[in-house]
Amino acid sequence: MTTARHLRRGAAELAAPFPPLLAEAERLAATVLMGEHGRRRSGMGDEFWQYRPAVEGDEARLIDWRRSAKSDVHFIRQREWQAAQSVLIWADRAASMGFTSDKEIPAKGARANILTLALSILLVRAGERVGMANSVTPPRSGEPQLLRMAQELTTEVVDGDYGAPQLTGLRPNVRAVFLSDFMGDIAPIEAALTKAADRGVRGALLQILDPVEEAFPFNGRTIFESMSGALKHETLKAGDLRDRYLDRLAARKDALSTLARATGWQYHVHHTDQPGSAALLWLYTALERGR
Repeated sequence: MTTARHLRRGAAELAAPFPPLLAEAERLAATVLMGEHGRRRSGMGDEFWQYRPAVEGDEARLIDWRRSAKSDVHFIRQREWQAAQSVLIWADRAASMGFTSDKEIPAKGARANILTLALSILLVRAGERVGMANSVTPPRSGEPQLLRMAQELTTEVVDGDYGAPQLTGLRPNVRAVFLSDFMGDIAPIEAALTKAADRGVRGALLQILDPVEEAFPFNGRTIFESMSGALKHETLKAGDLRDRYLDRLAARKDALSTLARATGWQYHVHHTDQPGSAALLWLYTALERGR
């Protein structure tokens, strides 16, 4: 009896974060007017659209055995309404994403998580498949997939001060979204986007910053410390660093924008003191443009 009670309590504690996270994501998603992703449709979906090779996660009942018999590959016969796209999302969960300058402002990571789920809700309800870019599980549609993603997002993972895109589930011709502050080494970001472009993957970069990171309102004696505590710098004249810092931040934004253009991606900056709905609408629209 004691074991069962402990198991039930443990399950309740594990599931506790999901409803609030999903509820907030639902509210955010509801602020964005649902639109089409440009798919051709035929009302009830009776008109043939195309054949495509079967991939992991496809149900056997969807295979067109007559077409598949002509080759060594199984094919799915898609009708227009079934021609769903797959979208992979990477939400940075490194230590830097835990920063917030004010208790009334969400941390960067919290905003990234909400945007990830809200975007996934919109995509799933538009008939798309979604998944986490760092997961071996292929993109899927349906409410159960949203719960799986919520579980991944609420599992604490902190790997260093700054994150880099993880592309475990990257496949040719899917779309992708990266949400991060992109304040660490830019080389892994360049490598990830180059790899994605080589596979025909396009998508969106959303740089999430706290307003303090834009303004640098520091003067006098200041101790700057990374979220993990691994990096620390003390200065008596913080104001003297403002121009150099802002120049480097502008250079980083320019580098990200240039990299996005070169690889066919979209780039945007979002501040955590602004409504998440604007960022969500931008992401949704960016995926339409990147088709």
